Amino acid sequence: MINRLPQQTVIVLKKFAYLIFLLPPALLLLSEQMWLEYGWKNLFAFLTPAVVFGLIPVVDQLLGQDPVNPDESDVPLLSEQKYYRWLNLLCVPVYAGALVYGGHIFLTEEFSVLGKLGWLTSVGTVGGIIAINVGHELIHKDNLLEQNAGGLLLSMVFYGGFKIEHVRGHHVNVSTPEDASSSRFGQSLYRFLPHAYLHNFMNAWKLEKKRLESKGWSFYSWHNELFWWYGCSVAIAVLFFVFAGWMGVLFFLAQSFFAFTLLEVINYIEHYGLHRRKLESGRYERPNIHHSWNSNFLLTNLFLFQLQRHSDHHAYPRRRYQVLRHHEESPQLPSGYATMVVLALFPPLWFKVMNPRVEAYYQGEEHHLA
Repeated sequence: MINRLPQQTVIVLKKFAYLIFLLPPALLLLSEQMWLEYGWKNLFAFLTPAVVFGLIPVVDQLLGQDPVNPDESDVPLLSEQKYYRWLNLLCVPVYAGALVYGGHIFLTEEFSVLGKLGWLTSVGTVGGIIAINVGHELIHKDNLLEQNAGGLLLSMVFYGGFKIEHVRGHHVNVSTPEDASSSRFGQSLYRFLPHAYLHNFMNAWKLEKKRLESKGWSFYSWHNELFWWYGCSVAIAVLFFVFAGWMGVLFFLAQSFFAFTLLEVINYIEHYGLHRRKLESGRYERPNIHHSWNSNFLLTNLFLFQLQRHSDHHAYPRRRYQVLRHHEESPQLPSGYATMVVLALFPPLWFKVMNPRVEAYYQGEEHHLA
């Protein structure tokens, strides 16, 4: 049905449909209401991931693709509309509230071990969608308020190093062997994750050390950005300790783990098996729309502020989410990220679905898959 609407009408509808980002934190509140009404507390603790990775993939397929690419003549005006920026900035108090509420429930409700795991997964899922996804959008911007808001969001899930490594590491080395966030052809998610955790943490410090040295500043000076962002994370952990003891710290660290793991699972999906060609000069070709998997499913694109138009994002990293474009010639995922995350958890199924797509994309250049 949306395909029949005029383009400007769809753009206006999408403008307000981005408010769907409020659904994940609302699901935390709904979880509590459900177990108060019906019991089954340990079951309803899993409501958020059940909706995000169970119901949303079904609705995603029913709604289908996003039919709209913004006209380039509209891009300057759309890019400057403050409404879109404030939606992202609003995520800072929203996730701060979700973190406090999530911690309160974790510490006061009598969950079983399974129920505690469910609640941590739920809060971590919200963190992956709100803190990390929106933090990712903000750290790419030149505006200092947006950059700091992005860093603060990442600090709430103890992943401040992503602010450095993603922009100065991943975007430089994407789809090359030098990038730990670009998964290789035939590499399972479970082989990918440990390397991604370690390399991306260490590389953030190396990149910041290099920046400081280039400016003649000491690594241990206040100019070291990582000290500030990890300092914020430690401060949050201390607050949880003051008000809730070690169980509060456990909650903060565990929800952070689930949140940044969701990020790395999505990294695995976004670049699986894709490679930038090495030129005669020994350098790699510039990142372009062929080096990231694209997904144009409407619901999950709205849900994730168009993160799934990832091909355009890597070709034009400063382009704001509301003006990212779908490129039909980019490699295309068969579904939205919510579906693909579930698929990636089962490597044989993932390989069965994705390996033929990678092989078809590199038909005639199979040496890129070695």
